[in-house]
Amino acid sequence: MASMAATADAAAMAATGPTPTSGIKASDGCADQTTDAWAQLNHPLCGTLTGMDLDAVRTFVTAADAGRFQDAAADLSVTPQAVSKRIAALERSLGVRLFTRTARGAQLTVDGQAFLPHARDLLRAEERAVAAVRPGRRALRVDVIGRRLAPATLLRDFRLACPGTELDVVTLFDADAAVDAVRTGTIDASFRAVPMPGRQLPDDIRASRVFDEPLQLLTGPDHALAAARTVSPAELVGQRIWMPGLVPGTEWAAYYDALAAAFAVTIEVTGPDFGTEPLLDTLAGSRTLATFVGERTHLVWPADHGLRRIAVREPTPVYPHSLVWHRDNRHPALAALRDHLAPGAFSGTGPAGRSSARGVHPGVETWVPAWA
Repeated sequence: MASMAATADAAAMAATGPTPTSGIKASDGCADQTTDAWAQLNHPLCGTLTGMDLDAVRTFVTAADAGRFQDAAADLSVTPQAVSKRIAALERSLGVRLFTRTARGAQLTVDGQAFLPHARDLLRAEERAVAAVRPGRRALRVDVIGRRLAPATLLRDFRLACPGTELDVVTLFDADAAVDAVRTGTIDASFRAVPMPGRQLPDDIRASRVFDEPLQLLTGPDHALAAARTVSPAELVGQRIWMPGLVPGTEWAAYYDALAAAFAVTIEVTGPDFGTEPLLDTLAGSRTLATFVGERTHLVWPADHGLRRIAVREPTPVYPHSLVWHRDNRHPALAALRDHLAPGAFSGTGPAGRSSARGVHPGVETWVPAWA
């Protein structure tokens, strides 16, 4: 669960770099509309694409993201002169200027801004075209939010079930970053609680609910509830639930906001977030503080801490992990991962229904936010 106990792990991570792609040329991309990848683009600049060098397009996108030709050259392992030449050739091909040089680097012109999303489309199409004829040539890249959390365990289980599968595990910050990474092809899939309240996923994104993770209360040995085997949400009213790592705008903050509203539970977010270990130290010495963690969240603490993990029942709040992927992603390992997780598909009856989702025993009353 993306609870406060592991938020620091997720927040410390940033999106990784662009997925490597090969130097395929697109000389026939516009003339030959029989290839699905090109036909799907319906590119507005199709009339100018004859002979366009995708290495130049890739260089343009890298320079736009980096903001400086010198940084783009370092990312591409070429010289700054090579970057300048590729950009100049692309500008001649398009008949427009893409960058304006400034004291701070290179700034996109209006035409450059207009071309950028379509340039990304071209690179995604190239990657899909290569993957279509060379299946399984690269590792499946999956975002697991945090390496202590349930999605990482699910992915490890998949690796054990399919030992020949190569995986590249990353941790992105929030659902917005993860969905963007899936759309741009930086990652193949992500485990997230989606859609966010009041939002819809983009049309090209698919999601399947795969794991409902029961919530637990984590306390020190001297807490008033430390001896309880289970607690109900009603018993948590008036308790100090401390989660300083909740970041407004993230999906896990939205989850706990909904939980607090549903059960009149007060969740404190005051104070600096120093990470998981300092949190455990604080709980161990406190008679009043507690926090929420997921049942599958991996935590280790010194023996003298004496921390207690207490199940929450009647109902059991569950964190709804969904697998998110791009509709056009044909990576064979992604299909295998989806098949592996399929038995955990959600089959509950509503926000306070009874769920047979993977992670919850049949007949256990559960709660999830209405938006999930």
